[in-house]
Amino acid sequence: MVRKIDSATRIPVPGGKIIDEYVGRVNSGDAGISIAHMKAPAGWDEPAQTPEFAEYTLVLSGTVVVEHAGGTTEVRAGQAFACEPGEKVRYSCGPEGAEYVAVCLPAFSPETARRDE
Repeated sequence: MVRKIDSATRIPVPGGKIIDEYVGRVNSGDAGISIAHMKAPAGWDEPAQTPEFAEYTLVLSGTVVVEHAGGTTEVRAGQAFACEPGEKVRYSCGPEGAEYVAVCLPAFSPETARRDE
């Protein structure tokens, strides 16, 4: 079945990051996948998480910094990265901020992100 999704739902989060979910649990009722457009201000970061979902991210502008067991990876505009379920990661962004699209399988939920306190 074809479904047109006319707009996103803005998900409130602390730290100045904007999340506009197009496909996912909140906006479209999809539990199997989420697709969100994100904008993070300069200096943004969040606690480490060990998600129960795979996450694929395409950076549109700026730099997303990913801390993981193997070190730290800077992902710039035009690049992408993938994280497997159960991999501990911590996201932040560079001094210019970042704009990116995140796809999670299954769909993101705060409970399955398993963020550190």
